[in-house]
Amino acid sequence: MRSVALAVYEGISLYEMAAPYEVFGVDRSDLADPWYDFMVCGGSSVRVGEWLQVETSGGLERLVEVGTVVVPACRDISNEPPGDLVDAVRAAHEAGARVMSICTGAFVLAAAGLLDGRRATTHWMHADVLAERYPRVRVDPEVLYIDDGSILTSAGKAAGMDLCLHVVRLDHGAAVANALARRLVVPPHREGGQAQFIAAPVSSGREQPLGDVLAWALEQLDRPLTVEDLAGRANMSSRTLVRHFHAVTGTTPLQWLLTQRLHRARELLETTDDSVELVAARTGMGTAATLRRHFNRTLGVAPDTYRRTFRTTSPT
Repeated sequence: MRSVALAVYEGISLYEMAAPYEVFGVDRSDLADPWYDFMVCGGSSVRVGEWLQVETSGGLERLVEVGTVVVPACRDISNEPPGDLVDAVRAAHEAGARVMSICTGAFVLAAAGLLDGRRATTHWMHADVLAERYPRVRVDPEVLYIDDGSILTSAGKAAGMDLCLHVVRLDHGAAVANALARRLVVPPHREGGQAQFIAAPVSSGREQPLGDVLAWALEQLDRPLTVEDLAGRANMSSRTLVRHFHAVTGTTPLQWLLTQRLHRARELLETTDDSVELVAARTGMGTAATLRRHFNRTLGVAPDTYRRTFRTTSPT
């Protein structure tokens, strides 16, 4: 797997060229010798973004010559990936290459049939589209990357760096991957998954039948609300409320409340100096232990870790 090729096409993101190059294309033989042989495959001259031209090492047909193929994000997921890129990636995998995608590069792998029956990820904003367009793919939108043997997929752009370091860890061991991460001034392994970056949706539209009760509930998150409390506020029976709730929000009243409590807790951890115990009280979680349990289960990280990662510079 020592030879690595980056598959490029018109309009590729600069970051998604730079990250694989920094990991695989710069001579790191002082860390591990031999290091990787790196090349860029695509058209004779590819435009990066709107302002930079990159000369390639060869056409996409050369992907079959390498051990690892890196597929960057699609320029526009509303369009089908370029046919020549899809065919070249499929041929490379059939020839024995390990194929890894960054961000929406997973759409290329899916179009090539490489993700059929496999668990895969992509940027959380596009996970639903990937799952709908390619129903045979088991899309997991909560992780930073997935290693499924010869097929590896990653979430958003920065998660591509996580995946590249993971590949170095596979090929050269943890000590080399950690040393490289220190040089790049990035963590060798980030805690948690993609879920901690997904903004929690808040439904409050006044045009909806439950608009008033949803808005009211958001103001009462520090209280231990029940389905009966919500039903009474809406002047409905509990059964009718549950039915309307699912039609409007797609979930149950208690699950919606938990999502909003977690969203409020995230805001407080980002913007205040409140202790975890106080955040738990202000969000109706009751105890710090309960807050930690839900945070770990839902976001994959502890509240303290989340605060260190997303804390704003000026707490209110």
